[in-house]
Amino acid sequence: MPDTPSTPVTPFASPASRASRAPSATFRAARDAVSLLALPLVAALVLPAAFAGGGTRRWFGGRAESQRAAAQEAKDAAAAAFYELDTAQRDLRISIETITAVDDSPAARRTVADFEALGRRIDEVSRQYIDAVDAHDLDRDDLEASAAGRARSELAAAKDELGRVKQELDRFTRGLEPLLGKAETQLARLAPAVERARQALLAASNALDAVRGSGLRADDLAARLAALGPELTKLNQGAGQHGVPETLQRAERVSREAEAVRAEADRLPERAAEIDHRLVSLRTRAQALTTRSEQVEPVLSELRRRYAAACWQDLQHVPEQAAESVRQAEAKLREARAARAEQRWPDATALLSTVRALLNSTDEAVSAAGDRLHRLNAVAKDPQHEIDRTRFAIRDAQRLAMAGRSTPDPRHARPLDESVARLDRAVAALEGHHPDYWAFLTETEAVRESVARVVARIREERGAGAGSA
Repeated sequence: MPDTPSTPVTPFASPASRASRAPSATFRAARDAVSLLALPLVAALVLPAAFAGGGTRRWFGGRAESQRAAAQEAKDAAAAAFYELDTAQRDLRISIETITAVDDSPAARRTVADFEALGRRIDEVSRQYIDAVDAHDLDRDDLEASAAGRARSELAAAKDELGRVKQELDRFTRGLEPLLGKAETQLARLAPAVERARQALLAASNALDAVRGSGLRADDLAARLAALGPELTKLNQGAGQHGVPETLQRAERVSREAEAVRAEADRLPERAAEIDHRLVSLRTRAQALTTRSEQVEPVLSELRRRYAAACWQDLQHVPEQAAESVRQAEAKLREARAARAEQRWPDATALLSTVRALLNSTDEAVSAAGDRLHRLNAVAKDPQHEIDRTRFAIRDAQRLAMAGRSTPDPRHARPLDESVARLDRAVAALEGHHPDYWAFLTETEAVRESVARVVARIREERGAGAGSA
C-alpha cells in the first residue's frame, strides 16, 4: 500500500539506506584488521614518546573503551530492533493491500486508517533512533567515557521504544486475521472463478455451433451469448481494474448465464421435436372436438324433451361456444406453425399453450352436456340411490359426533341436523310434475360436502386434543 503524502519516510526509505548510518560487523572487522597491520609502525613512533612520559591516549583498556563497547552493543541492538520493526511493517503493508483489494466495508476502512496512524507512530520512533545514531560517532579516537555513556543511554532508549511499537504492530497484525482470512479466501476464489467463466463461454459457443450445424438457427441464444462479450472483456482486464468483489460477481454471473445458454442449445433439437409433436397432437384433438361439439345439439334436444328447463338452460350456448373455441384454437395453431417454421421457439411454445387451454375448456363444456344427460337419466330412474347415499353420509357423521360422548357437541350437531332437513326438503321436491332433478342432484351433493366438512372438523379437533394430551 503506498505511503500517504503526510508520512515522512524519505530519510529511511529502505533497509539499505538506513543501514548505511551504522557500520556493519564486516566493516568493523575490516577496520580492526587494518589497525593491526599498522601496529608495528605506530608502535615504533609512539612507544618512545610513551616511555618519555608523553600524553598520548591508551589504545586498549580503560573506562572510555568499556563505555565505547557498551555503546556499540546498544547501537547494534537498536539497529536490530529497527530492522525487525521495518520488516514487520512491510509485511503488514502487504496484508493491508490484500484487504483493501477485496474489502471496502467500514471495518476495512477503519483498518486502513488505524494502519496509517500506526505508521506515523513508527516514523516517530524511527526518527528518534536515527537521531540517536547521528548524534554520536562511536569511532572517534577522542570519544570520552561520558559521551559514550550518553550514547549508550539514548540508543538503549531508542531500542526500547522500537520494541514497544513492534509489540503494538504485532497486536494490530493479530487483529487483522479475520479480515485478512476473508480477503485471502476471495483472492483464492478469483482465478478459478474467472477460468470457469471462460470455459462456460467456450462450452456455450461450441454447443451453439453444433445446433447451427444441424440446421437450427437459435438466433435468440446467439444474441444472449453475444451480450456476454463485454463481460468477458472486463474479466480479461482483471481485478486490478475492476476490483476483486466485482470481478468475482461478474465471473459467477457469466458462468451462470453461459451455462444456461449451453443447456438450452443442447436441448434445442429435442425442443424442436417436441413442438412438432405437439402441433400434430393438438391439431388432431381440435378435429376430434369439432366432431364432438356437433353431437351436443342432439343431447340438448333430449334434455329439452325429457326434463324441466332448469335442468338444461345453462347448457344452451355450449354448441356455439364450442365451435368458437375450436375456431380460435385452429387460428392459434396456424400461428404456432408459422413460429415453428421461423424458429421462434418461445413464441411457438406460448401459442401452443394457448391452444391447449382453449381445447381443454371446450372439452369440459362438451363433456358437461353428455354428463348432465347421463346423471339426470340415472336419478330419474332411481332417485333412491342418491337419497340413500346422502343419508348414509349423514348417519356416519352422526356416529362420529357421538363417539365417546353422551350428547353431541352443538357445533357439530347443528350443521348435521340442518343437513337432515335439507335432504328431506330435496326429496319432497321430487313429488311434483316434471321435478327438477338437476336441483335435487345439486342439493344432495351440497349436503354431502357440508357433512364432510363437519367430519373433518371433528377429526381435526380430536387429533389436536390427543396431541396435547
